[in-house]
Amino acid sequence: MTRAANGLRGLALLGSVFLTLAGCDRPSVPTAPPVEAPSLTPNAAPNAASATLAAVKARGYLNCGVHQGLVGFAYTDNRGEWRGFDVDFCRVMAAAIFGDGDKVRFMPLTADNRFQALASGRIDVLWRNTSWTMDRDTGGQFTFAGINYYDGQGFMVRRALDLNSATELNGARICVAAGSTSALNAADYFRSRGIAYTPVVAPTEEAARQAYGREDCDAFTADISALAAARTTLGDPQQHVILADVISKEPLGPVVRRGDESWTALVRWTLDAVILAEELGVTQANARAMARDARDPRVRRLVGLDLDFGARLGLSRTWAVDAVAEVGNYGEIFERNVGSQSALDLARGLNAQWNARPGGLIYALPVR
Repeated sequence: MTRAANGLRGLALLGSVFLTLAGCDRPSVPTAPPVEAPSLTPNAAPNAASATLAAVKARGYLNCGVHQGLVGFAYTDNRGEWRGFDVDFCRVMAAAIFGDGDKVRFMPLTADNRFQALASGRIDVLWRNTSWTMDRDTGGQFTFAGINYYDGQGFMVRRALDLNSATELNGARICVAAGSTSALNAADYFRSRGIAYTPVVAPTEEAARQAYGREDCDAFTADISALAAARTTLGDPQQHVILADVISKEPLGPVVRRGDESWTALVRWTLDAVILAEELGVTQANARAMARDARDPRVRRLVGLDLDFGARLGLSRTWAVDAVAEVGNYGEIFERNVGSQSALDLARGLNAQWNARPGGLIYALPVR
């Protein structure tokens, strides 16, 4: 080692001694002991019990808000039984909670009174085709728990008008339901294009359809799924056409009152369970068998063989199995109500699973 190196080493040692002595003049700061993060296990109870779930269980049935009459989504058949896509999601929730999809009471609601019914507690959840918008989500009263149908707004006209696009509706009378996003979207669409039109505002969507049927207007605007349903009720459906224009995005899903996060989670994960069931091949026919001998780890978690996620929701271990076995998975619910097995015969389109060919927007959150 050189003399210069020895000198540098000596200076370093001297500096170290000086810093040590200087530190003796300052009070020592105690070091906080390491804090171990709480262990979150699927077997743990919910963070806070749901007051809504407690009320539903005490009552013995779910109060579910639905459309007052929309073929394919919510309507009563010739025996007075409620049927439809949204109706089935009410039954899915009842099955998850009670193990019985019939433990539900349906409340038909208009676009104008649906949110008041939810805010007042007359219903526990709103499964009426309702668009998730920023205004509704940030208004302070309600929370959207997911999306069960991706839709868009369109126009239905009489084939005899020989129209190819909504841009040809200059000066037309347009039937639309009051209190709906459809009325706002139509105003935006025509104003932004400088097209004059006359809104014919009806108190309900059904009234708007009837006004269109009486020829009180030239076109009827609503979500495309609602137009398809309305067309099936007209005297000669083939004489009416839904134009190709899609003027909005309408993500439809369940709405709950804000303030009960555990209830929101229950609604969200029940919807997710039937979506995931379709993705994993769990059907109404095989759900019970899957709950006995599934080998796929993803299926085993869903059906409760591995880990008890039901406890986190305040439900039984078999909550997801009960929902699918009672009502079906997402694909089964879609096809029998609005898809190929129904009068509407709507294509899956955006409502196809994310990994289908062609793929859609339906995507299950992971149960793990």
